[in-house]
Amino acid sequence: MTALFSLVKRNTKLYFKDKGMFFSSLITPVILLVLYATFLKKVYDDSFRSALNAAGAHIPDSLLDGFVGGQLISSLLAVSCVTVAFCSNLLMIKDKTSGAIHDLTISPVRRGILGLSYYLSTLVSTLIINFSALAVCLVYLHIVGWYLTVTDILLVVLDIFLLTMFGTALSSCINFFLSSDGQASAVGTIVSSGYGFICGAYMPISNFGGTLQKILSFLPGTYGTALLRNHVLRGSLDEMKKLGFPDGVTKSIGDSVDCSISFFGHDVPLGGMYAVLIGSTLLLICIYTVFNIVVSRKVRK
Repeated sequence: MTALFSLVKRNTKLYFKDKGMFFSSLITPVILLVLYATFLKKVYDDSFRSALNAAGAHIPDSLLDGFVGGQLISSLLAVSCVTVAFCSNLLMIKDKTSGAIHDLTISPVRRGILGLSYYLSTLVSTLIINFSALAVCLVYLHIVGWYLTVTDILLVVLDIFLLTMFGTALSSCINFFLSSDGQASAVGTIVSSGYGFICGAYMPISNFGGTLQKILSFLPGTYGTALLRNHVLRGSLDEMKKLGFPDGVTKSIGDSVDCSISFFGHDVPLGGMYAVLIGSTLLLICIYTVFNIVVSRKVRK
């Protein structure tokens, strides 16, 4: 345990000491928030308002702003939990390119402990960035329209923690095979540009075709986004009910932004979403562990 703690401490310090890695991770959620608030907010506002007007319903501006703001920050956090993990996990690759990995592997520390230290340090660094982003998002939501309860915030914190564990496990499995900065940059670019679409953050999955919706329902990130949507938007949807919106209308509004995910025609409950996210995270951690064990045995031979 002493060796593991020392390695985690070493990796975390190196991450925050490297201003390039740290600021590239921190700037991701900030840029996304600015882009969402600047460009997408008006699109979402007009879309919801036109749909409600067509249905003969009226919604106060503060409630609409709170609902749209909740959709924006849930999208941002869903993306950041995974993309920031890939930035934080670059230290594992930098140790290979700098040769530091050779110094670490010839020490008495076992390869499994070394691999676990990379995972834990990446998790810690990513959580610090994401919880900082959450604080900024809550301030933004307080300005535009606040409908969250303490329970909602605690559940959002839980969602971020689980989704960050998933993102860290996914980045650990992929980055394990990378050995150059160019490869890391290419993978980071692909993940940053594509993950937001396949998890339903940039565009709700309900807007996709039926075949693509079925394919995306197999991806764990989809359920992580849905969990954040449910807990961030619950207060806004409840306020709509208090204003007299029929249950069918509020459910349709929630479904339009992926508060519910359909798996081959069956709505997945919140407990099922948690099960998918936790189960896939444990599976990826097991795969990452197997990678380290196999490499360790090859080195011994």
